[in-house]
Amino acid sequence: MPYNDSVIETTFSALADPTRRAVVQTLSNGPAAVSHLAQPFDMALPSFTQHLAVLEDAGLIESRRQGRMRVCSLNLEMLSVAEDWLAAHRRQAEKRLNRLEAHLKQQKKEKSNE
Repeated sequence: MPYNDSVIETTFSALADPTRRAVVQTLSNGPAAVSHLAQPFDMALPSFTQHLAVLEDAGLIESRRQGRMRVCSLNLEMLSVAEDWLAAHRRQAEKRLNRLEAHLKQQKKEKSNE
C-alpha cells in the first residue's frame, strides 16, 4: 500500500501516545475485547475509548461487534505502511553513513601516505 504524508502523520501521531502504543502492543498478541484492553489503565471507559477511536481513525486497529462485546484487532496493512516508511528512511541514512565512512577512510589513507 503506497503512503502519503497525511497517512504517515496520522499513523505516527496516533502512536505518539503511550496508552495507544500499549493497546497496539496488546493487540499484537491477537484480538481483544475493549473491556480487556481497558483494564490496565486508570481512566474512565469513555476516555479510553477515545484512544481506541484515534487508533481506528488512523487505520491501525479495526473493531467489530461480537455478541454484546466490541472486539478490536490490529490492521497489519497499516502497520506495514509505517514499517515500510521507516525502512526506506533507514536505508537512506545508512547509505549516507556508508558514504561518510568511505570518505573518512579515504582521507585517513591519503593522510598516512603523505
